[in-house]
Amino acid sequence: MKTVFSYAKQYKWPVVIALCLMLIELGVELVQPLFIAKIIDDGIIAGDVSVVWAWGLGMMGLTFAAFFSGVINSYFAGHAAQSFAFDLRKALFQQVQSFSMATFLRFPTSALVTRLTSDVTMVQTVFFMSLRIMLRAPLLVIGSLLMAFIVNVKLALLLVVGAPVLLVFLFFMMKMGVRYFARIQQRLDVVNRVIQENLQAVRLVKAYLRGTYEASRFSEVADHLRVDTVKAMRLMELILPILLFIMNASLMAVLWFGAVDGQKGGVQVGELVAVVNYAMRMTGAFSMFSFILIAFSRGKASAERMEEVLRADDGTGFEQATGSRSDRLTGDLLVHNVTFHYPGKAEPILNGVSFHVAPGEKLAIMGATGSGKSTLLNLIPRIFDATKGKIYVGGKEVKEWPLKELRDTIGLVPQQSILFTGTILDNLSWGDPAAEVDELEEAAKKAQIHESIASFPKKYETRVGQKGVNLSGGQKQRLSIARALVRKPSILILDDSTSALDVKTETALWDALAEEESTMLVVTQKISTAKGADMILLLDEGNVVGYGTHKELMAESTLYQKIAASQSEEEVERYVPRTP
Repeated sequence: MKTVFSYAKQYKWPVVIALCLMLIELGVELVQPLFIAKIIDDGIIAGDVSVVWAWGLGMMGLTFAAFFSGVINSYFAGHAAQSFAFDLRKALFQQVQSFSMATFLRFPTSALVTRLTSDVTMVQTVFFMSLRIMLRAPLLVIGSLLMAFIVNVKLALLLVVGAPVLLVFLFFMMKMGVRYFARIQQRLDVVNRVIQENLQAVRLVKAYLRGTYEASRFSEVADHLRVDTVKAMRLMELILPILLFIMNASLMAVLWFGAVDGQKGGVQVGELVAVVNYAMRMTGAFSMFSFILIAFSRGKASAERMEEVLRADDGTGFEQATGSRSDRLTGDLLVHNVTFHYPGKAEPILNGVSFHVAPGEKLAIMGATGSGKSTLLNLIPRIFDATKGKIYVGGKEVKEWPLKELRDTIGLVPQQSILFTGTILDNLSWGDPAAEVDELEEAAKKAQIHESIASFPKKYETRVGQKGVNLSGGQKQRLSIARALVRKPSILILDDSTSALDVKTETALWDALAEEESTMLVVTQKISTAKGADMILLLDEGNVVGYGTHKELMAESTLYQKIAASQSEEEVERYVPRTP
């Protein structure tokens, strides 16, 4: 928890002020029974009204001081807690942004969402409560006990008898509570994951009429959360009855022995009332312990989960993305004997892949699903690092380039078009925030999306729904391509990014892209697209099984011939050599 609460250090003065004000409240509460004892013994029993008025007015003054201290304490505690939560949430988000993909994959998305929301809120609540009641309650117990000894040692000893039992009991319950509430937060991760999956696939769920099944799946994981929460709360609910039983037993002993000593003249009435008053305050403080332990247990579990994220190895994160910008990277790309497997997986996804693409050339990458095409593309901008082998860009190994400089010169269009909530203009400028409007429009024209945008009532100010829900698949793909072109990349990576385009639009797109100076890597399943490339790389289960031009592969590669045959019989007849 050390890393988590280090974000509270800069708010030490609001914390110190809040704690001082809390101590004022506590001090007033502890001296009030002494005032009451004075009023009873020296005023009421002695028949001196002036003593009653003097000590009574003193109590009223202290009460007002405690009231204003509490109000101001709440202000400073709230300020410190809210600011601490803001900084912590921001730090968690920035840490996630700095993760390498290998690190990112260690955490389910739903678990990260829970850490950034529920866990932060839980720790924020504990921090606020610490400045209001969590520290005050145990201090009130200790202070009341000490004050009771000052008033009457014999009666105070009766309050101490059950203290060791209570301490052992509370320590045991706290350990159990942390374990239970950590499990609850894990259950909450699963619930969030199911909700996330369902909402992302809502169209598919409705199309397949799987709403009832999804509801039952949600009910199952929500029931696990309910069961574990009930178990934890039942355990925590044991705290209050046991605490109250022990404290009430001590209070009964104080009243009994106090009354006996009072009849003998050993204890004054005011002293007995004061000790009883302190006992009542201790009972009230102990009654809050159940609530405090629940909050602390949940807060500790949440803090440990966030600590895991904050201390995670961020690999090739943005903290390494430093270094001054040098000459712009050229599009020369060399992949030499690259092997890659995902962390924790023994089987390689890529095995000894090698190829070279000169600046301005176009390489088409083909292969069956799972052959490693997308994985290969992810190695170039170092979304992942190759397990073996080397990748060179502009004559230098990618690991030697500052990460920011490397990625600034790469335009990536992923297989699944990702758009963000905002306007079309916002989504295009996401590729380069410094780009002018005319540059964004020029990129849109090259991507063959400008005319569609111009037909919208608000044109480039048209709002894009979540994940581009109000756009067609082809429109989303073309916007994604335009966003990459805005960067004016030296290397343009298109991961099967034209699958939703019709033949006419795709032809116009490739004609426009032919004017670009970028080196292009294009994953495609279309022979018609591959024919327009300078070279074609054919992958099968992570191995290079073909590398050459369309004509060369038609003559030499059986797999390529089969792909071509499945799309056009005429291509086979034209390029397969005839035997004499």
